[in-house]
Amino acid sequence: MSESPAVQKAIEAIRAADSGDHLESVLALSDHLRDALWRIESARLGSMEAPAAFVCGMGGSAIGGDLAAAAFGDRLTRPLLTVRGYGLPSWAPAGPAVLCSSYSGQTEETLASFAAAEALDARRLVATTGGELADLARSEDVPVVGLPAGLQPRAAVGYMFACAAELAALAGAGPRINTEIDAAAARLEQRRDAILARSVEIADALGHATVVIHGSALTDPVAYRWACEINENAKLPAFRSTLSESNHNQIAGWAGAAGVGRYSCVFLEDSDQPPRGRRRFGLTESQISSSVENVVRLEVEGETRTERLLELVQLGDLVSLHLAARHGVDPSSMQAIDALKAGLDA
Repeated sequence: MSESPAVQKAIEAIRAADSGDHLESVLALSDHLRDALWRIESARLGSMEAPAAFVCGMGGSAIGGDLAAAAFGDRLTRPLLTVRGYGLPSWAPAGPAVLCSSYSGQTEETLASFAAAEALDARRLVATTGGELADLARSEDVPVVGLPAGLQPRAAVGYMFACAAELAALAGAGPRINTEIDAAAARLEQRRDAILARSVEIADALGHATVVIHGSALTDPVAYRWACEINENAKLPAFRSTLSESNHNQIAGWAGAAGVGRYSCVFLEDSDQPPRGRRRFGLTESQISSSVENVVRLEVEGETRTERLLELVQLGDLVSLHLAARHGVDPSSMQAIDALKAGLDA
């Protein structure tokens, strides 16, 4: 490791506030990806040929489906959709391939989706550490990809991404991208110091403003991931904006932003985006920059969509941890979520 003094200081600040060593989990993304591939192979999964594939989950257990669909892009030949809720859509075809993804194995929405999938005669697969979901799956001879315990659910993003990608391949919805995932893991290791340094720069630029992250196509689900990680780790409001949809509505609201709050914007661009998309990012920035405190534009590079996507994921996770440290909060604490769950159970 060859971190600069500024990066070392930022890392020490995170560790001082981080009761659950969440930083180490974020930095271990490359190891998680390789371990996920091994666990999937060890599960000896059979073909799940189906008219459509669904990833059922919530929070950090659902984002893997969104990210996998983005990594495939136009290589998908059948739907690969993420379902967040208590069941599958009413229009879901009979016999779909369904991944029920719950890190804890206790997520009530995912348990309901597991039961709903059976009613559709679905080919089911489960990814979890255990809990009721694992017990149900094993009692019904549904294959389980066992995940390692001890992580925050959102830190298992590498596992959930790999499992969702495997579901697509098993269902015949897309090619198997294990080689891409392995190469992406190697690239994350090679670029570790550069990613850490960039994360500190971005956190410096964002300051104490509410962050709005813009994404498009490949980077749209990553923008959502960034927002969620800032919410959960830094305990701050943050929001995703999707281009080009936001150019038809949200862009008008930025005219009054300076009068109601402090905002910073991040633009996540893909080096392989079409020229029209690049122009749209530039025009959007130019129109809103006078209404916000800071603007950060990122254009991620890499040989494959998978490499580019996963680097942005890790970068955003690190940015959220720096923001947590600067606001003096513990990124591993989940008091608000725990309190809400307790209220539901009361």
